[in-house]
Amino acid sequence: MNKNIVLIIDSASTVTLDFIKQENVIGIGINCSYKGKDVIDDFGEKFNRKEFYKALKSGEMPTTSQINSFRFEEVFKPLVKEGKSIIYISLGGALSGTVDSARMAVENIKEEYANADISVIDSMSASLGEGLLGYYAYEMMKQGKAKDEIVDFLEEAKTRTHAFFTVNDLSHLKRGGRISSSAAVVGSLLNVKPILYVNHEGRIVSYSKTRGTKKAIATLVEKFKDNINPDEKITVAISYGDNYEDGKLLEEAIRKFDNVEKIITNEEGTIITSHTGPDMVGLFFMGKLREKV
Repeated sequence: MNKNIVLIIDSASTVTLDFIKQENVIGIGINCSYKGKDVIDDFGEKFNRKEFYKALKSGEMPTTSQINSFRFEEVFKPLVKEGKSIIYISLGGALSGTVDSARMAVENIKEEYANADISVIDSMSASLGEGLLGYYAYEMMKQGKAKDEIVDFLEEAKTRTHAFFTVNDLSHLKRGGRISSSAAVVGSLLNVKPILYVNHEGRIVSYSKTRGTKKAIATLVEKFKDNINPDEKITVAISYGDNYEDGKLLEEAIRKFDNVEKIITNEEGTIITSHTGPDMVGLFFMGKLREKV
């Protein structure tokens, strides 16, 4: 383990609580306004996600806000004082201003500590698309890799990290400005399951549409097959909301591919489901370059 490096990742990454409790890993929660009060996503440690899903289904419209630069300074500065090197993997910059806050914090810290060694990685993704980068980075840390090597890998790997997902209702994404009104119209059709994609610019785009859950899952599997390098052993990540069975269905299909070494699964937290709604399934993996759509 390269113990001089500290890996920091935010809660939009959907990494597990066990992941952020590992040595030399820090999780930083994003803010969510819910039922008239502000809460910080705690990676599922105490916050009741089932109650949150229930509230979403009853019409609750939570909002999220980026982590400000002051919170980043509170996390970064003590580590800098200890002489640690920091890698922070952020929610995509096209989806949130969080990465800009982190960069501002680094600038402020360097005014006092000119030699501060902090790298901010814009994942250009969200959920386990961001989280996968964290998992790979930590594996490299455990192998004793140098920080520069890890950073170089992350900057290249993010261009090949795919995020496909399907939701029941596009109204949450439309309300948050994550997709256009025209894309949201698709979701108003009876039993239509839109397939969404985080493209090469890190933006959520409407990729295709299907009818019914089974067809949507089959389409996700098809897109997986189209975008992987079949001879490359990979780790795949799957997320789900209040629809564990759909996530399990996708997992069973992905396990049939010989090049899949490991599958990471996790329940989505408040940050992602505030924008997708409670019923979603996401598929995340590294493969060919992201599609330009």
